[in-house]
Amino acid sequence: MSNDKQTLVQQLASWVESRSYDDLSDEAIKVLKLRLLDSIGVGIGALEGQPVKDIRTMTEDLGGAPLVTLLGGGKSSPDYATFYNGAAIRYLDYNDSYLAKNETCHPSDNIAPVLAATEYAGGSGKDFLLGLGIAYQVQARLSDVAPVRDHGFDHTVQGSYGAAAGAAAALKLDADKTANAIAIAGTGYNSLRVTRTGALSHWKGLAYPNTAMGAMHATLLASYGITGPEEVFEGNKGFMDSIAGKFDIDWSKEDLNRVTKTITKRYNAEIHSQSSIEGLLELKDAENIAADDIKEIRLYTFDVAFNIIGGGEEGGKKNIQFKEEADHSLPYMLAVAYLDGQVMPDQYEPARITSSDVQDLLQKVHVEPVQAYSDRFPAEMACRIELETNDGQVFEIEKNDYHGFNTHPADWDVLMEKYKGLTSKIDADLADKIAATIKDIENVDISVLTDLLGQVKVK
Repeated sequence: MSNDKQTLVQQLASWVESRSYDDLSDEAIKVLKLRLLDSIGVGIGALEGQPVKDIRTMTEDLGGAPLVTLLGGGKSSPDYATFYNGAAIRYLDYNDSYLAKNETCHPSDNIAPVLAATEYAGGSGKDFLLGLGIAYQVQARLSDVAPVRDHGFDHTVQGSYGAAAGAAAALKLDADKTANAIAIAGTGYNSLRVTRTGALSHWKGLAYPNTAMGAMHATLLASYGITGPEEVFEGNKGFMDSIAGKFDIDWSKEDLNRVTKTITKRYNAEIHSQSSIEGLLELKDAENIAADDIKEIRLYTFDVAFNIIGGGEEGGKKNIQFKEEADHSLPYMLAVAYLDGQVMPDQYEPARITSSDVQDLLQKVHVEPVQAYSDRFPAEMACRIELETNDGQVFEIEKNDYHGFNTHPADWDVLMEKYKGLTSKIDADLADKIAATIKDIENVDISVLTDLLGQVKVK
């Protein structure tokens, strides 16, 4: 079928089918492995989180054919495993991000469905890397051209297309079945932005795992011959008509390099906070001002940060009682960073969130958007911090990026340090074997990695 006679989802599916491992650049392969290391570490670090444990219980209670490995042992069906493993990777909110002008997403959320699909298909590490590269590309490019946040929908919407495309590639589906998989997933998983506004719930961290599970399920349905709406993008009441508005993208001209534009988190905090946390800690180290001597911390930042985590259009951020609220509150994250010198999982323990020192200091944090900084986003993550003391002295620092941003990327050694901290509660030799396997993933069957992930036990 000629390109001009294909629907948009058929064009996308034809591009997916035509991709091979050799289409991945050396840089893309390197970064995909870095993102896998980072995300597996984050997933291991989350295994003791209560929602993750609850989902483990549900998965064990409900069963599912033991076909795909669960992080921490046991097996379930590909869709159930996608949800559980995805929940672990996402729970700490410590995995990577992609910054489009009007959309921010976490493409490593696609690791769970692509890993499940590759293991289910008996595929290789190369098959996995290709599927993951495709998932990253599709989600990121749709975030570029078809943002949905301002329309009231969540960034997981574009992810449904990416996860299905990546899973279909890993299953080696033909173009027709791939198109059906993407169409079913894209039709069925259009999450509301209330996921991340107001009083936040567990769903903030589970929305994408749920979408990924749905995309995996859609891909399995397509593999058995189930069809989906062939005009999911451009049709009457389709994605363009109902949500995103008209957009253009020529999938035949896409490469697999968008993963190289993703960024990692230095701190266990929402992505748009990273430069401000780093800046505040640098200011603290330079001036050594006691917290009790602080009158006000004033953060001037870009509009996306203000609107999502600073008290702008997605709601106030100073009434903080739970983890899901804390890790999406600039006042909380800056306050606890200043008091503790870091923002890691320990900073979201219930007792730390409700402690008087952090609750008092977060009330002294003022966040304000600055147009000049907004204009520089997403090429920069610019901000300025002013710290005023009780005696009227003002100290300030300005930042354009942080260590982990694409202008100052984190290499393997830096991410290994993060990984070792997150995996400190499992057997050290096993953690090292997992990391070594990831570093060499293109040369092994994916079962080598999944077998190791199934051996993980928290001490």
